[in-house]
Amino acid sequence: MYATNVRNLKRNPSEALRQAELEPVLILKGNSPNALLFNLKSSLGDLNSQLKPALASTLFKDGVLSLGAAAKMSGLSLSEFIDHLSQLDIDIVKPDQQTANEMSVIDSWVS
Repeated sequence: MYATNVRNLKRNPSEALRQAELEPVLILKGNSPNALLFNLKSSLGDLNSQLKPALASTLFKDGVLSLGAAAKMSGLSLSEFIDHLSQLDIDIVKPDQQTANEMSVIDSWVS
């Protein structure tokens, strides 16, 4: 799936339209999926298989689905789904409050 951000869409909308003839185009606002552009000539079957990864990516990013559940929903293998997330600049590992504590423990071991 082709992804572009709002700035690039404003700069070159023709590119997004060309890409939409081949596959749905994911529009990112910041680093978050915001909209989907697809060609009206596409069949619904094609759209369904192409929309699943986009929807699964959004649900994973929002913390609704785990990585494994999102990969399963997308219809991609786990490694393919991780590659898909990487192309969209979606972090697979999300730091939380515990991350700082873990890093300080690792630093004390290494020092």
